[in-house]
Amino acid sequence: MAKVLVRNLTKRFGNVVAVDNVSFEVKDKELMVLLGPSGCGKTTTLRCIAGLETPDEGEIYIGDTLVNELTPKDRDTAMVFQSYALYPHMTVSDNMAFPLKMRKVPKNDIMETVKRTAELLRITHLLDRKPRQLSGGEAQRTALGRAIVRDPKVFLMDEPLSNLDAKLRVHMRAELKRLQKELGVTTVYVTHDQVEAMTMGDNIAIMESGLMQQLGSSIEIFDRPTNMFVAGFIGSPPMNFLDCTFTEKNGSSFLDAVNFVLPIPDDISETIKGKTTSSELVLGIRPEDISVKSKSEQEQFIEGEVYITEPLGSEVIVDIKIGDDLVKAKAAPGFSINVGEKVWIGFNTGKTHIFDKRTEEAVI
Repeated sequence: MAKVLVRNLTKRFGNVVAVDNVSFEVKDKELMVLLGPSGCGKTTTLRCIAGLETPDEGEIYIGDTLVNELTPKDRDTAMVFQSYALYPHMTVSDNMAFPLKMRKVPKNDIMETVKRTAELLRITHLLDRKPRQLSGGEAQRTALGRAIVRDPKVFLMDEPLSNLDAKLRVHMRAELKRLQKELGVTTVYVTHDQVEAMTMGDNIAIMESGLMQQLGSSIEIFDRPTNMFVAGFIGSPPMNFLDCTFTEKNGSSFLDAVNFVLPIPDDISETIKGKTTSSELVLGIRPEDISVKSKSEQEQFIEGEVYITEPLGSEVIVDIKIGDDLVKAKAAPGFSINVGEKVWIGFNTGKTHIFDKRTEEAVI
């Protein structure tokens, strides 16, 4: 197996910079997820690693080998596409055997490898079927099987679960993660689905507008986002953002959000003053870090009005108006209140995030 090293990768299409000076390393046997919205450059990055696109700048290493000048077939990678790209006139068995036939592998070895891989994927009973006779999940397993039989150094997966229904996607992402760990193959996985990324990736690289925004584990990215884009992209519902001004009075520090004032401890105040010269900030707080009460229990609780409730069974999402701001909070499943009624909310101050309003970079 092998690591993948991408160094200062840039790819342009005309005047559009699709990938802008991106660098990252995927360790041996690691599953790295490239996550971001459509058009952020994640698939172009994957295609550059595969050799399907030629970088304008930068270097790509697979193992210790610089592969920029190598053809796709010489890079020892296997790619699984969103569309699966199965040959419609071939059986499942022949689809899986095709890469080995191209390598002139002996017939007996091909049959043994296909059989062993089909058992691993639990599709032995499908070997004589053709793609049109397969469900979405079965077609996806067949495409995986065709990649696995090659025994590549690296798997490259471009949104392989996006064509499946919601229930099957949940099942297959667990299966894919198990399979990747069992095989121990270095994997680069592209998706726009944050839940998929958070549950599957050893590390996640978040991209936007061709730029790498943050690289880290799911916990690091969720707990310590580097900027407002990452903070708002990760989490469901997304983080609440409230414009505020940093103020000091009588030796105490506050965040003034117009409709409420939030006292902040001295250590956070010193960090703010050390990291930014601007007093214009943005307060970020996740819905699960806001407590909602039907009556005021503490002095620092903030009064608001219920805009709408969204019961989800295991929890209730409560949209609350505080002046002109709309804040989402998570409440227990038994929480019941009518639209228009008053509520009081409290912030878990240990879980608040503060961003510079001008740069959108994290301060706290």
